[in-house]
Amino acid sequence: MTNQNLSPGPRRRFLAYGLTAIVSLIIGVGIGAGGDTGTSASPRPTVTVTETTQAESVPAETETVTAEPVVDSEGEDGPQTTFSGDGQYLVGEEIKPGTYKTAGADGPNCYWARLKNASGELTAIIANDNVQGQTRVAVKKGEFFETSGCQDWKRVG
Repeated sequence: MTNQNLSPGPRRRFLAYGLTAIVSLIIGVGIGAGGDTGTSASPRPTVTVTETTQAESVPAETETVTAEPVVDSEGEDGPQTTFSGDGQYLVGEEIKPGTYKTAGADGPNCYWARLKNASGELTAIIANDNVQGQTRVAVKKGEFFETSGCQDWKRVG
C-alpha cells in the first residue's frame, strides 16, 4: 500500500492556497472599505436632518424677513443695544455684546439661537431655545444671534 492519502496532490494544494488567498482578499477589502484611515483622533460627527413636507393640496409659502436693528434712543453710531425680535445679527458689528432680555413671544412662539456662523447648518448652533415668556440671553462678540417670533430685545447687562 502506498501513502497517497497522506500527502495532498498538487491540485489540492493549489485549491487550498487559492481559497486562502481569496478569503484574505475579501477580508482585506472589507477592512479597507470601512473608511477608517487611522489618522483621525476623534470620531466623525453624525447629523440627522428631519424634513417636513406639506401635502400637495396646500401650496408652500416662503417669507423672507429682513430686519434692521432698532436705533438706540441714545442715537449712537455702531452696534445697537435694542433690536427687533425677528432677524439675524452679528454681535459686535450690528448689536453690542452682552446680556439681552425680551418680554417673550410676539405670537405663538419665540425662538432664539446663538450661532458660530451664518451657514444655516445645525453644527453652527451654540445654544438655542423656544420660549413663551420673558427670557435673557448672553451673546459674545463674533457670534451671530438669530431670533424669530419674539418681542424686541433690549440689552440689560
